[in-house]
Amino acid sequence: MTESLISIIEHFYKWESETPNKEFLRQPFGDKWTVTTYGEAGQEARKIASALKAKGLKAGDHVGIYSKNCMHWVLADLAIMMAGMVSVPYYASLPKDQLKEVIKLGDIKALFIGRLEKWGDRDQALSDQLQVIRFPHYDGDAEINVGDSWDGLLASNPVLKENFTPDLDSNWTIKFTSGTTGTPKGVMHTHKNPALMLENERKSNWIGIFNMREKRFFSFLPLNHVGERMAVEVPAIIMGGSISFAQNLASFANNIKDTQPSMLFAVPRIWTKFYQGVTAQIPEKRLDFYLKIPIVSSILKKKLRTAMGLRDIEIAATGAAITPAFIKKFFAKLDIHLIEAYGMTETCGSITNTPDIGSPSDSVGRAIPGAEIRIDEKTGEIMMLTPYMMAGYYNKPDKTAEVLADGWLHSGDCGEIDKQGFLRVTGRVKDAFKTSKGSFVTPNPLEETISANEFVEQVCVVGLGIAQPIALINLGEAAKGRSKSQIADSLVNTVNNLNATRAKFEHVSTLVIHDEQWTDQNGFLTPTLKVKRTELDKTFGSQYLGWHETSDNVIWA
Repeated sequence: MTESLISIIEHFYKWESETPNKEFLRQPFGDKWTVTTYGEAGQEARKIASALKAKGLKAGDHVGIYSKNCMHWVLADLAIMMAGMVSVPYYASLPKDQLKEVIKLGDIKALFIGRLEKWGDRDQALSDQLQVIRFPHYDGDAEINVGDSWDGLLASNPVLKENFTPDLDSNWTIKFTSGTTGTPKGVMHTHKNPALMLENERKSNWIGIFNMREKRFFSFLPLNHVGERMAVEVPAIIMGGSISFAQNLASFANNIKDTQPSMLFAVPRIWTKFYQGVTAQIPEKRLDFYLKIPIVSSILKKKLRTAMGLRDIEIAATGAAITPAFIKKFFAKLDIHLIEAYGMTETCGSITNTPDIGSPSDSVGRAIPGAEIRIDEKTGEIMMLTPYMMAGYYNKPDKTAEVLADGWLHSGDCGEIDKQGFLRVTGRVKDAFKTSKGSFVTPNPLEETISANEFVEQVCVVGLGIAQPIALINLGEAAKGRSKSQIADSLVNTVNNLNATRAKFEHVSTLVIHDEQWTDQNGFLTPTLKVKRTELDKTFGSQYLGWHETSDNVIWA
């Protein structure tokens, strides 16, 4: 099987040679788009690959990418592969100390620095021995003045003539986990994993990505995240598709409408924002009424999908966190089936999916072809076995052995598998907490119910050491212009309905609404927008008891 596989970069060589004038990368600048063809991308990447070699780097050396998504991110990644080197991409939101840590952990010899919101003192994270290449400046992003300029290297280096072919068993990339706790771990994946995953998808038609009429991809989740890379960059290159980028958060809506992608991968928070945007204009009960009228329904669906940038969507994927059932049901009304992608960096992406429209909305689907899942009888932990397993954690054989016991990956998630093979994720092994009454509470099911309230943007149920759980809440766009009493009444009603269905020890006693939005910048969210429960505990834990004991159901903190 391995002998017939073709690596990512070999697929690029094919399109570069056979369709040099085909659109590949689309970068927005205001109302205009800069389009780079496969031939143009090849010329730039080959010159940068030559520059890496001229700096003394050799095949197998590690090269970092520190940037938000953009066309130069992909060009740098191509150059690294062309030079036979290993990419080590980082989250663009990393502050100085964390950047310094992963640079050291990744043993990188060179670093591409690109689109960043802030630069500040991050140059202090760079050693004198580190070769630095900075992308061209993008308006609105931080000015970077360290290292050699991308354009300067293009002007002074020749086009790399040879087509490097990697050994499929050699390292392709090292991805550092975002994690909610602990020191980042560098997950090693070989060139074989993405090649095998896409080849198996081609043969099994599991997701149907090779059946898409169009091949327009839209990229805005961090490209160093395994989900975005395996759902957008890798298939686009293998299939000869195009990748469009978002200029920034403010232009996201216009950029996606201009693109009307055929494939989109987004985290639940983004799908929730789409949902809130629609229901803010048309309340869901009224929308349901309109959708029951045949002629009106057809026109309305097309109008709403076009407005969201989803007119031509053929595959809508969701992942990185568990997607609430009500969100899946809402998009189903618009004939958009959200395919859940559940997996880990260590599994090179998905271990289960829900491509079948009949998949239960509260499940994350069945195991992908060739993979297996099971539940540990003692702990309830989800165990994973996949053909695309990581080669291990870089320089951490002890951690590798710990998580890959008997070849099965310990996910850290708790779950249940029904008789049809559908997996339901019920929470994190370490998220469960014990109240002062001695009862263990699993917060995730409680959070899903509360998150269905139209005013809720983010929710985290906590309560370690107090008598009952409490819910910490960030409000969303729908709350703007509404009175505190309206919001409070709605939230209390949601929680009362929740409590009526749960055991007494799980009853949520108090709702705490925070004015400060949780972001990856202030450390309360990971770069993939998952809540860092431990950070909230650390910051607000001393106030939990007081909040719980107050006579108010809702506290505005």
